[in-house]
Amino acid sequence: MHNDRLVQTHAYLKQKILQLLPQQARHSTDIPGLMISRYDHDRPPESCFYHPMIAMVVQGHKRSMIGNQTFNYGQGQCMVVGVDLPGVFHISRATPKDPFISISIKLDKHIISQLLSEMAIKPDLATNKPTSAVVVSTATHQIIDTFLRLIELLEQPQSIGFIAPLLIKELHYYLLNSPLGQSLRFSDLKGANLKQIAKAINWLRNNYTRPLDVDTLLKLVNMSSSTFHRHFRQVTTLSPLQFQKQLRLYEAERLMLQEGKDVKSVAFQVGYESQSQFSREYKRQFGASPNNDMLKKRY
Repeated sequence: MHNDRLVQTHAYLKQKILQLLPQQARHSTDIPGLMISRYDHDRPPESCFYHPMIAMVVQGHKRSMIGNQTFNYGQGQCMVVGVDLPGVFHISRATPKDPFISISIKLDKHIISQLLSEMAIKPDLATNKPTSAVVVSTATHQIIDTFLRLIELLEQPQSIGFIAPLLIKELHYYLLNSPLGQSLRFSDLKGANLKQIAKAINWLRNNYTRPLDVDTLLKLVNMSSSTFHRHFRQVTTLSPLQFQKQLRLYEAERLMLQEGKDVKSVAFQVGYESQSQFSREYKRQFGASPNNDMLKKRY
């Protein structure tokens, strides 16, 4: 019976999203942070910046490359990201008859902290320290049901302001009580210095065009060099220099692809002092020189 309910809830969620998206689109809804997507065709790898969020594949298949990790997930599975991380996603196996459909919502660290201080986490979840800021797992019935109720709430715009915050808090609760909640506890662990790593990530995001100053980061997070680098790699799977490099290269790709800027101006805009160094690192990251990569992605 429980499995039948899960299947029915999932099917109804798919139906409601298709009603909202009769054509291919990526749509930000009237509920803050809630987004729905439909792709009728495969998409080549596309860079992005993941904020703390949960994304569920309602239909289709998706691959996300975050740091040095690759995550493949499909229908009925969720990916939860606990901290800000640069990444790449790829949609495959999508057709107009069987489009890729997903739903996602940004997560709130203040809600996470509040819930962790108020509720008793299941013993098996509390004793297992997070090993990754990104977790992929099958969505529970409670998570799918809460997503469905958020989608249904869009039909009652006058109620969104009051009901949406309650449902969003409920979703956080279910996440924290599931295997997916492991990554969220990165944002609230005490004694493991992971909050300080989140602070360092935020600093790098805001200062990625500047030369990397590790001493400034160490003072910001009040850590020794060895402790900082160990925890930073644990959370992001990258060194601070690799993290900064990805931020620069993904922003350069966006500037050329979406704003039509030339290679030379982009190289200096994102912080490189040498256009040749930028081109070498770009090719290493994306598999083609900046100009060739743009030709491939634009046409």
